[in-house]
Amino acid sequence: MTLKIAVAGGNRGARFDQVLNQLRERVELVAVCDPDDQVRAEWTLDRPNLKAYAEFEEMVEDPNIEAVFVATPMFLHAGQALTALNAGKHVLSEVIAATTLDECYALVETVEKTGLTYMMAENYCYRREAMMIKYMCDQLVFGELTYAEGAYIHDCRDLMFNSDYSRTWRGGGTGKGVTTQSSRGNGYPTHSLGPIAQWLGINRGDRLARTTTFVTKSVARQEWALSVLPEGHIDTSAAAWASFTDSATTLIETQKGRLICLRKDSASPRPHNMAQHSLQGTKGSYLSGRFDGEDPLVWIDGVSKGISPANFGYTDKARPMVTNGQTNAEWQPLWELSKYYESPYWQELSKQALQAGHGGGDFFVMYDFARAVSGEIDPPINVYDAVTWSSIMPISIENVKRNGEPIEVPDFIER
Repeated sequence: MTLKIAVAGGNRGARFDQVLNQLRERVELVAVCDPDDQVRAEWTLDRPNLKAYAEFEEMVEDPNIEAVFVATPMFLHAGQALTALNAGKHVLSEVIAATTLDECYALVETVEKTGLTYMMAENYCYRREAMMIKYMCDQLVFGELTYAEGAYIHDCRDLMFNSDYSRTWRGGGTGKGVTTQSSRGNGYPTHSLGPIAQWLGINRGDRLARTTTFVTKSVARQEWALSVLPEGHIDTSAAAWASFTDSATTLIETQKGRLICLRKDSASPRPHNMAQHSLQGTKGSYLSGRFDGEDPLVWIDGVSKGISPANFGYTDKARPMVTNGQTNAEWQPLWELSKYYESPYWQELSKQALQAGHGGGDFFVMYDFARAVSGEIDPPINVYDAVTWSSIMPISIENVKRNGEPIEVPDFIER
């Protein structure tokens, strides 16, 4: 059965054009929605039968559409997902799923009420290394997991303004149907948190219990604005960026006593590192590459070189028996273990996935969504995962308002 899908948001949605073609036996693109005339024209140029809508509300009334991929600006995601669900459409939503706790609860209640498929398209969970680490966690290779770090570091200052120097949604601008709020918090948590949540089994035996966030002052945005905007432009003043932050650090404690540390920075000048992760367990550790092309690393007790602890200078201290020649623990490339722990998905579908964006993630999210709608699998990133991970944004903003006071993370399953 082929799923008839519409894409809402022609710019980001265009990144899935190749994926939709690869999955044409499972997914048929029947409509696109975007308020921009030129964007719609580009989509329909070589697709004479493709319906193009300017208004989202009109599109979801089309009885030929079975599912909607919401790929619009972030602050529209929850509202449009709710509109589509209430119109009887399955929903694949770009990240983040919601920007307020009220939106989180509304999504859960609507999915439960309608019985429709909802999935969040967190493509970072499908990167090769992320899926391999999850497979290793499922096999208990790292032992009992205790700590994880994630960071999304991506200088987006050149994406804050349109050509006429008005602000885009990333810069806190407003547009039709768009509401914005202060980003003095962790405004984009799911790329970092999503893989970690899957490794730790969040909502599958453990849950996020409480969290706090601290932020830096806002400096980099104003400096950049001064360098590119006309003299006297309102956004060259420090006051224009007072509700922003250069960098945010979030700490999350889980119900089982694990600790998660997240960093989000979309303003500081430096090379991108949008998939930075580390993981610690009682039998080993994982460390992602620091930049594109650098191998991720692992150290596994009894598998990798060396031992830990290995403080050989203290001969009078208690330690397990060691053999001559053993050395301090040494990292090894993760890929050296791929023959044992490669994710079955990547073993089977790597060639197709690597043709898509975000390290193959764009292919897998659409593939799994189609499978979930058909009933082959449950959504791997379901509505409870989507709102749990996304809730860090509004909670973090409240953390900052309360000077770092920890706040309980809602249990959206047992509410």
